[in-house]
Amino acid sequence: MQNQTRPPAGPAHRAGRRPLTSRAELERVGLHLFVTHGFAKTTVDDIAAAAGIGRRTFFRYYQSKNDLVWGDFENELGRMRAGLAACSPQISLMEALRQEIVAFNHLDPAQVPWHRQRMTLILTVPDLQAHSTLRYAAWRAVVAEFAAERLRQPVDALAPQVVAHSVLGACVAAYTNWLREEGSDLDHMLDQALRQLGRGLPEGG
Repeated sequence: MQNQTRPPAGPAHRAGRRPLTSRAELERVGLHLFVTHGFAKTTVDDIAAAAGIGRRTFFRYYQSKNDLVWGDFENELGRMRAGLAACSPQISLMEALRQEIVAFNHLDPAQVPWHRQRMTLILTVPDLQAHSTLRYAAWRAVVAEFAAERLRQPVDALAPQVVAHSVLGACVAAYTNWLREEGSDLDHMLDQALRQLGRGLPEGG
């Protein structure tokens, strides 16, 4: 059962400690509070207090606590778009997507615990689902743009959209299994999911 009390002030409020001022530090404070006290019960004021910053400073980084969960999403999407654009045209569409998405999601060991917290929230918290739908749409748009260019079709044509929706579904399945299997390797999960998608869905007997 989630703690019903207000989260205590974080380390940044202790004497002699500077306030947290970087996006990454603020994310870690917020994610910790969400996991410890529950997403719905943690407010922007709680996060700001734990980080030792004012409410206005919080909103310089994020428009809402929902946005904090997703991190620097827009810049990350730009990085994925650039990575796909740099893929060799000699590589097939699905192979290019597999290579870039696995590389894009690769984590240093120190990042794994934080990313597991982030993705657990994104995939399981009902209050985040509507917000996540918008983020998923933006992610699919990057994949659809790449697929449309490779297929020489409009981005809103059926084939690029099927690719984008299918790739997202494979990635969500990989992440779900990664979270369920403690100690599993995310790179391997994504690689296997996208390889399976590239081969086609298995047929039952």
